[in-house]
Amino acid sequence: MEITEVRISLREKEGKRLKAYATVTFDNSFAVRNIKIVEGNNGLFVAMPAKKMKLFCPRCGRKVDMGSRYCNHCGAQLPITPKDTSINARQSIHQDLAHPINQQFRDYLQSKILDAYYREKEAQSKQKTSEEITPKE
Repeated sequence: MEITEVRISLREKEGKRLKAYATVTFDNSFAVRNIKIVEGNNGLFVAMPAKKMKLFCPRCGRKVDMGSRYCNHCGAQLPITPKDTSINARQSIHQDLAHPINQQFRDYLQSKILDAYYREKEAQSKQKTSEEITPKE
């Protein structure tokens, strides 16, 4: 499987960890959107798209986000979940929608996305520099 296109959408604001979103196309046939490029403690990394897990309201039976205190539909107070801030607890609230199966492909995917990110950043900085040099009329 080959990555045939990577599109980067920069989201950088000073002090924010989320740097950009990526859309990756595989074999000109399949696209994955909302892959995040995040500044971690050890540099940039790629986070796969995920969805927030749901649970059912005991009163009305409708779906509510895990970790919510009240039902969005009937207003009932939901059972209190323990405040566990460990990485495993945070990961259990979100579930990946798509992800690499092995480390070799994860490394390949991450290198392609980060290469495209650095090219996009460089192009943006060149554009800003040329705008600063060229006075507006």
